[in-house]
Amino acid sequence: VAAQKCRKRKLNAILNLEEDVCNLQTQKESLKKEHSQCSKSINQMKQKLDNLYHDIFSRLRDDQGRPVNPRQYVIHCSSNGSVFIIPKHLAKSEQKQEYRKEQKQK
Repeated sequence: VAAQKCRKRKLNAILNLEEDVCNLQTQKESLKKEHSQCSKSINQMKQKLDNLYHDIFSRLRDDQGRPVNPRQYVIHCSSNGSVFIIPKHLAKSEQKQEYRKEQKQK
């Protein structure tokens, strides 16, 4: 009787594990689909941002009326909501400063 109960517990444990495996496989497939949708959404947003970036720079002019070169300048949004066009070399140093501030706050 003890051996029979032991075999039954073992069989129940195996069935439970098989059910867990099926549930995890279903969850994995669901997460793969979600990941794919998120990646697709991110790529669409990146494309829209890139289009917006190019559209903005196509309309910008310097003091002499010449187009602003997007290879030399970047659009910078400050924490207070202000938007600036600044040279790329300044943007990189400013990003480093902001990163340092964030690290200090943590």
